[in-house]
Amino acid sequence: MSKAVMIHQHGGPDMLRYEDVEVGAPGGGEVRIRHTAIGLNFLDTYYRSGLYPAPNGLPLVPGGEAAGIVEAVGDGVTFLKKGDRVAYTTPLGAYCEERLIPAEKLVKVPGAVSDEDAAAMMLKGMTAEYLLRRTYPVKAGDTVLYHAAAGGVGLIFGQWARKLGVTLIGTVGSAAKAELAKANGYEHVINYAEEDFAARVKEITSGKLCDVVYDSVGKDTFEGSLNCLRSRGMFVTFGQSSGPIPPFNLALLSQKGSLYATRPTLFQYIAKRAELEESSAALFDVVGSGAVKILINQRYALKDVAQAHADLEARRTTGTTILIP
Repeated sequence: MSKAVMIHQHGGPDMLRYEDVEVGAPGGGEVRIRHTAIGLNFLDTYYRSGLYPAPNGLPLVPGGEAAGIVEAVGDGVTFLKKGDRVAYTTPLGAYCEERLIPAEKLVKVPGAVSDEDAAAMMLKGMTAEYLLRRTYPVKAGDTVLYHAAAGGVGLIFGQWARKLGVTLIGTVGSAAKAELAKANGYEHVINYAEEDFAARVKEITSGKLCDVVYDSVGKDTFEGSLNCLRSRGMFVTFGQSSGPIPPFNLALLSQKGSLYATRPTLFQYIAKRAELEESSAALFDVVGSGAVKILINQRYALKDVAQAHADLEARRTTGTTILIP
């Protein structure tokens, strides 16, 4: 028997159950992997609470990224073998010791990247990749605002954006998080618990405002984010940690300066195998070269995942958190 974290009913962290499961042998096109480290993401809490419906209903195993060792391969799998180090991001299924997964979802982990780093960065790092390189391809000289700069995606984003030569502004909720953001690429950091971030952005940019705003906070920052954009700037909302953005009239975008707005999600950006390989290769390159460092600031045993969720939702974590099976 193997262990997995199951959700049988939506609700708070206490709905996460550590249970025995049967894994079985891989079928055609599948691989059985033994996890060595598992990433924790705010997205996981959405599936637990029911904010995001699980594709196949309940019960479900949450978790969207992990790294591990190939234990067995099914028929038709030719690019992987037993003993290979692999990593992945998928919407669900990572909170477990072992699992079956389609081989096409896996990428090999290069020697320059540790298992813990790989598990901590696949979802967050490829999110930073598509935001920076594809949703709004930033370039040297652009001015960028990123909310939740001390979070897991935010710290990767900050280091990567600094490498690209942008003027980077981040928001945080505490003085400690401000110092962390400054150490990871953010030239200007605004503590929105103490300052009006929109007014501060206007001051920092001498009224020119930002080319793009990346917002994973949602309800609490939506209106202010639009006020930070120059004419024809882009608002990128890719999360809602404070709650969903309320319905609004699209004419608001015209009134604010013919703004663009988009709601991307990672899994649309890596839906094709070639896109997954390109995105993960770009991530492995910046991490393996040392240009981006993965800050794993919290580690929990998999069996203690309920405490990990509680700490994440209470904003008691910074950087990246991993679960150890």
